[in-house]
Amino acid sequence: METESLNRKNSSRKSSIVNGNGDASTKLTNGDGDNGGGDDAGGGEVTLKAKMSLLNGCTVIVGSIIGSGIFVSPTGVLMYTGSVNLALIVWVLSGLFSMVGAYCYAELGTMITKSGADYAYIMETFGPFMAFIRLWIECMIVRPCSQAIVALTFSTYVLKPFFPECTPPEDASRLLAVCCILVLTLINCWDVKWATAVQDIFTYAKLFALFIIIATGMYQLYMGNVKYFTFDNSDTKVTSLALSFYSGLFAYNGWNYLNFIIEELKDPVKNLPRAIAISCTLVTVVYVLANVSFYTILSPEEVLGSSAVAVTYAERAFGMLAWTIPVFVALSTFGAVNGILLTSSRLFYAGANEGQMPEILTMIQIQRFTPTPAVLAMAFLSMLYLTVSDIFALINYVGFATWLSIGVAVLCLPWLRWAQPNLPRPIRVPLVFPIVYLIATIFVTVVPMYASPVETGYGILMILSSIPVYAVFIAWKNKPIWFQKSMGGITQALQKLMMVVRPKASSK
Repeated sequence: METESLNRKNSSRKSSIVNGNGDASTKLTNGDGDNGGGDDAGGGEVTLKAKMSLLNGCTVIVGSIIGSGIFVSPTGVLMYTGSVNLALIVWVLSGLFSMVGAYCYAELGTMITKSGADYAYIMETFGPFMAFIRLWIECMIVRPCSQAIVALTFSTYVLKPFFPECTPPEDASRLLAVCCILVLTLINCWDVKWATAVQDIFTYAKLFALFIIIATGMYQLYMGNVKYFTFDNSDTKVTSLALSFYSGLFAYNGWNYLNFIIEELKDPVKNLPRAIAISCTLVTVVYVLANVSFYTILSPEEVLGSSAVAVTYAERAFGMLAWTIPVFVALSTFGAVNGILLTSSRLFYAGANEGQMPEILTMIQIQRFTPTPAVLAMAFLSMLYLTVSDIFALINYVGFATWLSIGVAVLCLPWLRWAQPNLPRPIRVPLVFPIVYLIATIFVTVVPMYASPVETGYGILMILSSIPVYAVFIAWKNKPIWFQKSMGGITQALQKLMMVVRPKASSK
């Protein structure tokens, strides 16, 4: 096959070695090789490189979790709880819930060391069909929609100072969102170190903005501004509490993103659990303190009536310097777009490695060692969703499916303890943690089905749409020869255009 020939031709020129620290490096070899023959002589490999440190891992998680939500709209939790104190309790419990899930993922991530996170865990545990459903929902709907929304938020806040009295033009916002995605696509295609550097810088920027808000809030607490911290008007109905957790957990979404790129993390057995513990603790503390700060100045009515709570807070607290908050929101969302792109492209890559995505998405750029086709695919889908007007509804419809999928991934942990007890487990989580997480997952997915049947119904339809796709493109093995040749030709053309080859582990 011509594609294989191109793979071998490029592989003969480069090979990878791994040093004692787990850092991948490359060396040039001649066509004959120096190893005395054999299958591997001169064959080399092109793979994803382990370039990410513990600090990089922490910033990926923190940068992916903290996007626009905490700055723009923490109203959802308050809307369903009714009181400030109950809302703060939900924020704390949502953070603890995410920590428990992340702790379970630490065992899974060090036991199944493949990029793809919960997709890889479900594939290993429950097989290709269940894994494909997870892959379909995440790759085709959740991640591209999320990235499009965050990019639009970035462009809106960048343009806001130029349109102080009105909403920025929709077309201008979309064009700037496209520019944001394209710039970050270039960075992620060029070098993983560049992408993680962007993540580091913008994570620091958003944390700085939050610390400013928290510092002024703590000062207000010191001055005795606590009149809004009550349980008055609390709504303790089960359906309301479940929907409030829905909003809180959405703000914490992203704690599992580092698992998607575990192959690029140095010493993952040591650094993965450390990064998860540091990041989730930091985000929970920051989120709770930021909410406390908001309520030292803003009344519940003001919070519910504001579409941008942080901006409203800044206008009251900072006066002439209130313009700085839209700038920091833009920085925050820029980093969040990068975090989504960095991790989501690896999910495409992981799915393609399992034969559940087009072959071209398995391939690595031979000079930059980045999954260029997967990055470009994610960017293309995100820009495609920028043409849709009601993306927020799509995210709401599929939100319950996201947490259901993560719950299924956590179920892999006790299942594998029973089915494959001899698998190496560098980290061994007490079974009480996945059990508690699964019970909580049932609560936050089943109860909203009763409270919001329309949105849940659309989410179920989106899940079911994966079945015919799986049947036609994956389960059906005896496809016509003309179809196979056409796909092979397209793959080869794209391979030459982007100068990409399959890594050795992916070659069949």
